[in-house]
Amino acid sequence: MSTQRHRPDRTWRLLALAGICSAYVYGGAAAQTAAPPRISDGVVKIGLILDMSGPYSDTAGAGSVTAAKMAVEDFGGTVLGAPIEVVAADHGNSPDRAAEIARGWFGDQHVDAIMDVSGSSEALIVQAIANTRNKIILLSSAGAQRLSGEGCTATSIHYVFDTASIARTAATSLLKQGERSWFFITADYSFGYDLESDTAAVVTAGGGQVLGRARHPFGATDFQSYLARAHQSGAQAVALANAGADTDNAIKQAAKLDMLSGGQLFVPLGLRINGIDSLGLKTTQGMAISESFYWDLDDATRAWSERFFQRVHKMPNSLQAGVYSSTMHYLKAIAKAGTDDTGPVMQAMRDTPVNDFFAHNGYIRGDGVMVHDVHLFRVKGPSETQHAWDYYRLVATVPGDEAFALIGPSRCPLLQSNKATPAN
Repeated sequence: MSTQRHRPDRTWRLLALAGICSAYVYGGAAAQTAAPPRISDGVVKIGLILDMSGPYSDTAGAGSVTAAKMAVEDFGGTVLGAPIEVVAADHGNSPDRAAEIARGWFGDQHVDAIMDVSGSSEALIVQAIANTRNKIILLSSAGAQRLSGEGCTATSIHYVFDTASIARTAATSLLKQGERSWFFITADYSFGYDLESDTAAVVTAGGGQVLGRARHPFGATDFQSYLARAHQSGAQAVALANAGADTDNAIKQAAKLDMLSGGQLFVPLGLRINGIDSLGLKTTQGMAISESFYWDLDDATRAWSERFFQRVHKMPNSLQAGVYSSTMHYLKAIAKAGTDDTGPVMQAMRDTPVNDFFAHNGYIRGDGVMVHDVHLFRVKGPSETQHAWDYYRLVATVPGDEAFALIGPSRCPLLQSNKATPAN
């Protein structure tokens, strides 16, 4: 009887202990579920490594920094409760300097991701460093195809354009218009090589001819000998496989030599709207321009561009618009992933289509290319323009899958080894 009297008490004590353990287990699980999102160092720090004072400063530079800051402000200034900080540095068009900045940022300064690096040579080395540090890098102003070819990495996204998209958009359309023979004036570095190679491949595949090429050093000031060779070739199209001040100087000197109205079509493959504005419509009228974005395309592009203009006093080009779009895409991915850890954020960016004023139904391909529509424009003449910055006439819109189609087999190790797959 004594044993029977004590059993209920013992049972109660065991049940109470079990309840405590259950509360601990389930409470712990609930606590884990309800834990605050994980942001490293308590801040999301993003950086841009750009030419802030040299030949590319007008096409990216301070305008791209402004675009990134606009994206942060529009996102609300914080993500998952953590503040967002934007830092920028001038690499002076030196790959060594760009590498030094990137190593310092990823080390002592705890930069989480890089939103752009201007210059393909600089971008290639920073992209490699980011990969070794398992850091994200998005590229808007570097165009060399090798960034998503043999140099591709699992942590990089080639966002705005590459040399293949320029080649397919511009060369294919101009071949159809009868521009069958081509001469290239090419910058002597990665972007120039890839731009010439990809465009020449499209020209020859389409039945055209490449009659010659001339290569100039970066930052060249005298283009007369290169232009003379282009004129002597008799090519119908003179393609400028360069960018920034190099393109501007080549066009200015061609104008002085009366080459722009002499029957040869000049095709500045890397020219942006900033260059059109500085050179003037009288000089650039009729030129063919391949761009991912134009400020006056629709209501959405106009609304954002007018806000940008209020700060910079210039209309944005595609590179600057791309920095805004890619920054927003990155921040949205952090919010979706619940962390700023590289793996989950990269997956969220790959899984999420890009739908904004910059791109419609864009997606990140397995090699890191953000696939989206690209436009071919012709530069208006002075008598055609209706208002300030009214410079382009839309000729064609090339679907993303066509514009970014690979020219030849992919050289990206990620695709070759099936470590990354296209997402759409």
